[in-house]
Amino acid sequence: MKRHIILVALLLCSFGAYSQQITEEEQRATDAKLNYLINYIRYNYVDKTDLTKITEKGIVSMLKELDPHSVYISKDEVQKANEPLVGNFDGVGVSFQITDDTIRVIDVIRGGPSEKVGVMPSDKILKVDSAMATGDSIKNDWVYKHLRGNKGTKVAITILRPGRSEPIVFNIIRDKIPIKSINTYFMLDKEIGYILLDRFAQSSVEELLDALKDLKKQGMKDLVFDLRGNGGGYLEVAFQICDELLAGDKLLVYTEGSKSPRQDLKASRKGSFEQGKLVVLIDEYSASASEIVSGAIQDWDRGVLIGRRSFGKGLVQRPMNLPDGSQIRLTTSRYYTPSGRCIQKSYANGIEDYYSDYAKRYKHGEFRSADSISFPDSLRYYTNNGRTVYGGGGIMPDVFVPMDTSRASDYLINLRSKGVFNSFAVKWAENNREKIMKAYPTFETFDTAYDKLNIMPEFEQYAKSEGVERNDIKKEWVNQILMDFLKQQTQDSTTSFTSYQSYAQSVLNSQEFTAKVDSAAQSEDKRIAEMTQRSDKFIYSTLKAILARNLYGLPYYYKVMKADDEYMSKAIEVINNKKEYERLLKPLLK
Repeated sequence: MKRHIILVALLLCSFGAYSQQITEEEQRATDAKLNYLINYIRYNYVDKTDLTKITEKGIVSMLKELDPHSVYISKDEVQKANEPLVGNFDGVGVSFQITDDTIRVIDVIRGGPSEKVGVMPSDKILKVDSAMATGDSIKNDWVYKHLRGNKGTKVAITILRPGRSEPIVFNIIRDKIPIKSINTYFMLDKEIGYILLDRFAQSSVEELLDALKDLKKQGMKDLVFDLRGNGGGYLEVAFQICDELLAGDKLLVYTEGSKSPRQDLKASRKGSFEQGKLVVLIDEYSASASEIVSGAIQDWDRGVLIGRRSFGKGLVQRPMNLPDGSQIRLTTSRYYTPSGRCIQKSYANGIEDYYSDYAKRYKHGEFRSADSISFPDSLRYYTNNGRTVYGGGGIMPDVFVPMDTSRASDYLINLRSKGVFNSFAVKWAENNREKIMKAYPTFETFDTAYDKLNIMPEFEQYAKSEGVERNDIKKEWVNQILMDFLKQQTQDSTTSFTSYQSYAQSVLNSQEFTAKVDSAAQSEDKRIAEMTQRSDKFIYSTLKAILARNLYGLPYYYKVMKADDEYMSKAIEVINNKKEYERLLKPLLK
């Protein structure tokens, strides 16, 4: 036991020592200090101690001091940690990381139960069913035990989302987590293919080759490659996918660290899609390997990037096994795009600040306007064609797509958070499958006849039975108008009144104030009507898409939703406009 503890302690100290340039004497002193500490606790502490637990906590604390992505994985958790990339299981479909005694959703597996109800990366899990999910007793085993379960069983998850003050409860039905990394691909029109890559897994290259081959048979000349929400995966897989899209022996990515010499990864073979117009879709959840691919495509002017600024993870983790079978994933280098950009965002202010970046971006207005984003000149780089690009915090796309909040009615939010869409679709499909499949054996026939089925009244009645119904909008803006109006009044205007009540009543009855309220009411009613119209249209499309998925398969969900997907619409528009596509890949004239 003593030898084991000393071995682990020395191993930990060596990792800590190598993170800085220190002398051999200082390194020996650090090794000895930790060794003495463990032995003092073992032989002198007042109570019995669990040295294994103490050592593991020490490892976690040390790695936490390094960066947000260096993590410890216990022996029992190593296999589970790799499952999203190499295996499958029954559960809710999220990848998570425990930091500061809080479960953070790192990634949501596309097509899984959590994605269906609206769980998002950066959500914090507060409760699972009635059990509190925060505190120092929460470990990975606890999360696996409570979130996993047999397919078809239910679990309620309470989450806190950055930017929202109130928790949200998601009712999730566990399911088989999909193992494919390409969940769907299909033709957007006669010549444009679409591929959605969910993560960079072991099978991703093979899946991509199969998809490209099939799409080419269908007449594909141009491609929309969707990396939205893709949290990354294997670096080697990202490099191989770049090699399929870029011609020649171009540099695709390189890695370098203070203890890791520079390693260049170059294209080495003829790729499957080196010609043809290419659009890559990214958003604020596209990270790591997604940024390697999009960065290479942008730096070589191979295609147009459309969306919003990516996450900003430019650190490379290397798995390292510890003597007891546990593992650490230690950041050993940074990766750089071909132009030399490191797009890792700052983590100088700690993990909490690092993972609150989404909320800060939203508050700053970045999700609504590209003009709110600024980059220092010191991080300026140039693409092969001489276009200006920037490092230091994500990949900025060539075409910005603002976040659409105009359809986010309370009704829509509640429908998603309580899982009403999916639960209704499952029950409706079960009750009507035989009849529907007989009348509409293909998606195309179902698509044509869907309006006639008139499912929305049944859906709204079901939603009401689940506690979700349309509510009157509270006109809280009236109070704000009153406060603004009172601020504009002069002191002289109050001298003729004997009490505040009489003065307030006079203000409320004044023609000036009434006119302001009437004007605001008209504007607000118009805004609410427009939001309701857009929200109802989106609710209609979402329900249709989920029913199509349950009846005919996953690709048909995306085929239905593409009409309401501003990213896809913009991608098709850019590809079909040859002059605009070429203009976007040329440097701006000065």
